[in-house]
Amino acid sequence: METAVVWFRDDLRVEDNPTLADAVGAAEHVVPVYVFDPRRRADSQYGPAKMGTHRAQFRRASVEDLRDSLRERGGDLAVREGLVEEVVPSIVQALDADAVFAQTKPATEEIEREQAVRETLSESVDFQRRFTHTLYHINDLPTPYDRIDDTFTPWRKEVEDNATVRDPVAAPESVSTPDLDAGAVPALSELGLDDPPRDDRSALSFEGGETAGQERLQHYLWDADRLRDYKSTRNGLLGPDYSSKFSPWLAAGCLSPRWIHREVKRYEDERVSNEDTYWLLFELRWRDFFQFQFLKHGESFFTPTGIRDVDKTWTHDRTAFHQWAAGETGVPFVDANMRELNETGYMSNRGRQNVASFLVDALGVDWRWGAAYFEEQLIDYDVASNWGNWAYQAGVGNDSRDGFFNVLSQAERYDADAEYVQTWLPELRALPAEYAHRPWRMNADEESSYDVVLGVDYPEPMIDVEVRFSELQATRY
Repeated sequence: METAVVWFRDDLRVEDNPTLADAVGAAEHVVPVYVFDPRRRADSQYGPAKMGTHRAQFRRASVEDLRDSLRERGGDLAVREGLVEEVVPSIVQALDADAVFAQTKPATEEIEREQAVRETLSESVDFQRRFTHTLYHINDLPTPYDRIDDTFTPWRKEVEDNATVRDPVAAPESVSTPDLDAGAVPALSELGLDDPPRDDRSALSFEGGETAGQERLQHYLWDADRLRDYKSTRNGLLGPDYSSKFSPWLAAGCLSPRWIHREVKRYEDERVSNEDTYWLLFELRWRDFFQFQFLKHGESFFTPTGIRDVDKTWTHDRTAFHQWAAGETGVPFVDANMRELNETGYMSNRGRQNVASFLVDALGVDWRWGAAYFEEQLIDYDVASNWGNWAYQAGVGNDSRDGFFNVLSQAERYDADAEYVQTWLPELRALPAEYAHRPWRMNADEESSYDVVLGVDYPEPMIDVEVRFSELQATRY
């Protein structure tokens, strides 16, 4: 084979990238391509845009880093803007390429785009796709994906007992790319986006790219030696190292789960093997589970009742939704988490569960609106993980239980001194922890004493949250 095009998607790395490695092994010349497709930034049917400025910036940096890595190996990355089914075939035709190598992803729009590219290519062009986004390869599952259990625990036990994780594929030593117009990585303004806000309170700077992702893993596992405590610290709220925070690099494919798996196993051999080290691999399996569930159920995940046969009715109150999205509900733990998300593009796992529960359980707003807002805002947005987790919390996904998070008791448990709330809601810093979590309990004299007046300095709660969670508690038992 003389020339192969490598269409990069959410696999922006050279290490453990079978798509790139196989193309380099098969063809004399390789043309790596990345396309900024405007549909990835368009408004969703639920209102929010599909990609906001935080993730777009991370994506730009990841593409730039990938280009640098390819150039270090003698190759290059062609960067284009447009519809993938027009851009990729046009490059193939211009180069008279023999094949296209591409990552395939288990999500409806991604599958549609892949199919559109294949249909536009000449029949003489060999389209080769690679499954590279998961810990376990799809061909190595003990039970085919279309017959796997819809509950996580049985599936986890099955793969732990009967499946193996493939070894990572080494990065190519060299990439031979013919001369071509590489194109520029578009600025955010050229993508119709403003620069994201910068906030010193951010848990991490989250620089995009494989290089930054590998540096983050080096820091978390080896330099800071935090993996040994992962399970006990992962529900933290402040600081860079209470959790691994690998998810943005996993979502963009800057790090592969198999490469992380290998590093964890090396850590277990060289440092310690305990429940904490296992738990990070446990979380990677959760991520895999949602990927394969999306292959199994497809578009069902985007319906009001998801993949469950349940009776659910959602409200479509835009005012309530916008208060939630802006962090103006008057419930400090919810608002603090939403403001962190809006300012930084990130939120802790504990925070995500609580704000999702507040929207769908306390307010009864359509869970898909919340999932779409996370899609816009999150740096680490991954279609299967995001929509799978939202469906799970809404009681329409992969769980047989109907549970909710009492954001008041959760706040007092995980933010006992109100440090997190007061970090993101500085208007409440003068309050003792009790009132920082429940400011509506202050009387007029206390509001005056602390110089915090509800409805003026901080919103009054949009619902009687204490009564609402008492009602929810009563209906569950």
